[in-house]
Amino acid sequence: MNFSLAKSVWLRMGCLSLWPILAFAQPSDLAQNLANCKNGDHSCDRSKLSASQSDDVALADHLRNTANCRNGYHTCDHSMLTDREAVALAIADHKRNVSSCNDGIEPCDRSKLTPSEAREVTATERQRNMYDCKSGFDDCDRSKLTESDARAVDEAKRQINVSDCENGAGICDHAALTPAESRAVNTAESQRNAENCENGWGDCDRSKLSPFSARQTSNAEQQRNNSACTDGEETCDYSKLTAPQAKTLADAEHKRNYEACLHGHGYCDLTRLTAVEAKTIPAEHKAVTP
Repeated sequence: MNFSLAKSVWLRMGCLSLWPILAFAQPSDLAQNLANCKNGDHSCDRSKLSASQSDDVALADHLRNTANCRNGYHTCDHSMLTDREAVALAIADHKRNVSSCNDGIEPCDRSKLTPSEAREVTATERQRNMYDCKSGFDDCDRSKLTESDARAVDEAKRQINVSDCENGAGICDHAALTPAESRAVNTAESQRNAENCENGWGDCDRSKLSPFSARQTSNAEQQRNNSACTDGEETCDYSKLTAPQAKTLADAEHKRNYEACLHGHGYCDLTRLTAVEAKTIPAEHKAVTP
């Protein structure tokens, strides 16, 4: 009897010790369940909701369904919409359909367009097809062009070809050029080649240079090489320096070497100094070997 009484007392004490944990866990679980219900989660247990919570969840469901309908999602339930929401949705759907048809994207339901909207869509499609044809895009449908449209497209393509030929860009069809256009294109190509050669750019054909352009290119190359040698760049070709350039460069290097030896700063080669210069070098600097 005493054993049973003691056991009962211990059980009650155990339950009391667990009560704070259970008490705190339950509100947390309920809050999570409420969040799940508001988010439309399948784990929602509506039986655990209070009356006010059920109203909040119903409102969240309604707002979510309205958003789904506005976005055209298949989860939209039209029966849940109010009359005013249904009208607003119908207006939004109509605008979206008109916009899709005008932009040439799907879904477009032409049967839902008004006569004036249908005419606008047809005009927009014609303009878009004209643009595609003039630009040489694959979406061009020449079968939809009128005679005047076709002539305008051919003229635009001819102008694009002339521009491509003159600028050396895109695909140039020389056979489609008129004699006057061919002369203009040849002049542009000659100027572009001369500029490439003069600036040392890769796309240079020296065989196509005129005597004047060849001299300009030679002078520009000599100037670039002289600058490279003066700046100590690895692209310097000393063999291409003129006699005056080589002398100027040698004098500048001799002066730099003397200043380095004299001040003990920079690369110094004592063997390149004259006898007079060597006497002016401080003894502590002479100990430094190149």
